[in-house]
Amino acid sequence: MKTVCTLLITVFFFTIANAQETVGGKVIRNTKDQTYNRGEDKASETVDKALDKVEEGIGSIFKKKDKKQKNKKNNGKDIIGSSEPTNGSSSSTSNSGSKNIKVYSKFDFVPGEKIIGFDDFSTTNLGDFPLGWNTNSSAEVVQLQGSGQKWLFMTKDGYFQPEFVSDMPDNFTLEFDVFTRYRSNNILEYQLYLASSSNPKKDLSEEYLYDYIQLKWAGCEGSSKFYVVENNEVVNQNENLNIKDFGCGNEGTEPAFVRISIWRQNSRLRIYANENKVIDIPQAFNSKQKYNVFKLGTKYMNFSENENKDEFMVSNLRYAVGAPDTRSKLINDGKLVTRGILFDVNSDVIQASSYGVLKEIASALSENPTVNISIIGHTDSDGDAASNLTLSEKRAIAVKNILVSEFKIDSNRMQTAGKGETEPTDSNNTSLGKANNRRVEFIKL
Repeated sequence: MKTVCTLLITVFFFTIANAQETVGGKVIRNTKDQTYNRGEDKASETVDKALDKVEEGIGSIFKKKDKKQKNKKNNGKDIIGSSEPTNGSSSSTSNSGSKNIKVYSKFDFVPGEKIIGFDDFSTTNLGDFPLGWNTNSSAEVVQLQGSGQKWLFMTKDGYFQPEFVSDMPDNFTLEFDVFTRYRSNNILEYQLYLASSSNPKKDLSEEYLYDYIQLKWAGCEGSSKFYVVENNEVVNQNENLNIKDFGCGNEGTEPAFVRISIWRQNSRLRIYANENKVIDIPQAFNSKQKYNVFKLGTKYMNFSENENKDEFMVSNLRYAVGAPDTRSKLINDGKLVTRGILFDVNSDVIQASSYGVLKEIASALSENPTVNISIIGHTDSDGDAASNLTLSEKRAIAVKNILVSEFKIDSNRMQTAGKGETEPTDSNNTSLGKANNRRVEFIKL
């Protein structure tokens, strides 16, 4: 028996050694590998049972397949990013506050009010390419060990385009999480484009674009570049940007998790990396052009015979129409709805990137000292209804507490309540609908 167990353990670790990739010390799951694709193929049942027995003996190193994880407790400690794949459960935590929100004290970004595109890849099977995206290369959805968040792992040089980001309005916001790590001398250059195209499906490569805005970064100081191109001519550029959030660090082996926020207001463009504003161009967008393409790209900076092991992933892409006029909505209309106050998963801990929205609301209240408000939290329908109700109430209280502690708004001017999942504004059957249902309302009393 001992011989058999030893053999199974040896086979198990040999399989892992040849199948796994690690990200920041955590394992990427890929359902194309038999080790992680257990239960998908009846022919693998014997191997599945053997692997299960081994796992029982050595501990659960890897997560089970998704359907076995739905009810697993998760307090958000290992979740990366600011958007929620789930919202509310019996495991919801309460901290009634925020973490490191002061870091974002200069962050003036305000997300759009109405979400028109959203993808956290929660409906895409691990190992697959997501629906609603196009590419001239290769990518697959993966998941980090110890985290419920899924990522689109761009495994080869090329361009990747979410087709639901199209016909961009004059006022919109676009946000997404980025993971990068530089693990070899063959470092990748990463790119994003906002472009005008007569044939978006054809224009997956740079050579077909004549009107576009481009940001390139490679992670090291001074290596980032920005271009505005009209009629195939560069009309604005900065070839020595320093985006510190993508710093190489420890000879390129340390991972960087960055939230990119893009904000268009007519011709003006602002781009943020985490809380840092890296671009603020008043005349970036050409008013005569219709921008209808957003795409991400990877490109080798150096070529060698060595295999490239650099890593580039994106997640939680949120596309929304214009930021609301906070003062007008709250003071004149009497109601402000925001989906820009974000929380940790199944928690009332406010994400630091919510600072810009909170600052706008606090300013409106400070300028109108006689106005009192009710703060109402809402969740999507994931999880237990009773737990969602409790979570929404705690989140409303957390917002009030931040307005009091950080912005010095009198607590007596604010009431709180939670509605849980009872008043959806969109369908709870899609990731986009759920994102719209997760919101905080401010009602003038």
